[in-house]
Amino acid sequence: MAEPERTESTGPRSPGAAGPALPAALASIGAAAYVVDDKGCIIAVNAPAEELLMRPAEDLVGRDAHDLLHRDARGHTLPTSRCSMRQAFHARRTEQAAGEWFARGDGSLLPVSWLITPFDTGGRESATLVVFHRDQQAWDASRRPETAAEPLTELERLALLAETTTRLTSTLDVDEALRRLVALVLPRLADWAVVDLITERDEVWRSAVVHADGDALVHHEELQGPMPPVPEESPMPLSRALRGVASTLAGPQTYQREPDSGIAVEQQRLFKATGIHSAAIVPIRSTREVLGALTLGRADKQGDYTDADLPLIEDIARRAALALDNARLYQRQRKVAETMQNHLLPQLPRLPGLRMIARYLPAPDASQVGGDWYDAFRLPDGATALAVGDVVGHDLEAAAGMAQVRNMLRAYAWSHQEPPSRIVDRLDEAVTHITNVPMATMIFARLEAADDGHWELRWTNAGHPPPLLISRDGLTRYLLDGHGILLGTGAGKPRPDASTVLPPGSTLLLYTDGLIEAVGRSLDEGLERLRQHAAALAHRPMASFTDELLRRVRPTENDDDVALLVLRTPAETRAK
Repeated sequence: MAEPERTESTGPRSPGAAGPALPAALASIGAAAYVVDDKGCIIAVNAPAEELLMRPAEDLVGRDAHDLLHRDARGHTLPTSRCSMRQAFHARRTEQAAGEWFARGDGSLLPVSWLITPFDTGGRESATLVVFHRDQQAWDASRRPETAAEPLTELERLALLAETTTRLTSTLDVDEALRRLVALVLPRLADWAVVDLITERDEVWRSAVVHADGDALVHHEELQGPMPPVPEESPMPLSRALRGVASTLAGPQTYQREPDSGIAVEQQRLFKATGIHSAAIVPIRSTREVLGALTLGRADKQGDYTDADLPLIEDIARRAALALDNARLYQRQRKVAETMQNHLLPQLPRLPGLRMIARYLPAPDASQVGGDWYDAFRLPDGATALAVGDVVGHDLEAAAGMAQVRNMLRAYAWSHQEPPSRIVDRLDEAVTHITNVPMATMIFARLEAADDGHWELRWTNAGHPPPLLISRDGLTRYLLDGHGILLGTGAGKPRPDASTVLPPGSTLLLYTDGLIEAVGRSLDEGLERLRQHAAALAHRPMASFTDELLRRVRPTENDDDVALLVLRTPAETRAK
């Protein structure tokens, strides 16, 4: 019995197809081909197409050709916006291309060259013919073992390490150090960078997951956040790196086995979400401790990491560890000093008829702590002591010196009923002989209610910027009297006192030099700027006056802290 003649597989005909015309047309084409309708769905295929795609006709007909077949070089679904075949299909024009990829039935990728052209089925509906064949050059390349990416030259490697050292060690902010680290390695060494940090409580936090998309660095916050604890015995790459054991190469297959820890689960999620096909995972380890791990991954970049890549990445991670360790130590010291300083800044007393408000702003760029301070407290005779001062320095030592000066001033003012100048003389002698405070400036004043209902201010100035008095009508004057030498010089010269009556509804401003001093601007310019804005804001309520004055007057480039004490007298006087 003769073997029956083979007929071409075409699948179901579309409603607009004209009987056997469509199968016959495809059978006459020597290359692989299929036809799609006006919606892009396959309505017929020939045998060469079934063979190349490793799919029977019944798996192809009725399916959207783009969604089913079109892929990028990594096997990811190709967005329609990047599909030139789709664009030609919608434009109803003939076009051809090479170097593209179809998904085969066994999950592999087929590199193809194709031609697309409008096709007459003999029916009412329009159709399009796609003819394709295997791109042999790309096919051969895809079947060769993937080789490592071109390594950096020795000069490039040294230049990268030098840049890493310079950029990372010039900041004391952890977040900024991480941003700089990511910018150094992407896209030069990878297209994904992942940083896992161990916190001071021994918790792991995925602090950065960043993808290099062309020239843009895209942060994937949905992949960041808290991580499970580091397992003690796990042989998996990230767990070993976080224990400081070793650097390791990894890929998706590394985490395909049953997870041995929560961290392994998170790594499975990372590789799946990013499409990384090769990764290098190294510890971020300082001389004192392991701070975390750096993962560099390639998803879009060709080539796998090799053992030869690890020394460079380890060198980068060591420099990152130095920067992060310094930043953490700095922030720890700053936190201690800020906490101490905030506890030392006092609660303001409540005075009948008077309103008082204070502000303290730390330096934005220096150590964030310093020796600026303010104080206000009631004295045994019913007067109120006011003080604003500045101990030289911007560190923990300056904050400690400020605490000493403030506490000694309180003790002398409380125990001795003397003019402000004499109290400050006693303080100056103590500062010189029993403290390590190098120098300090301050204003110390007594505020008392006069018999006629007015308020009288008596003060002495130890090398400090002068107080500013603003009337409720916006008239201003600096209180320049009572000026003497700063504390800590050992000169022993007598200090003067000065006094003035504060008009009803007036505002008294005591401040430190961070409010008026700026690089490239004279002290007189700063004082004039303060005077102008204080006059303009005189009608505002106290809180609004104070906050807006700080916003307007404090120099944007200021690297000093600021202490501010504001007092406002009643608008009407009351006789005793």
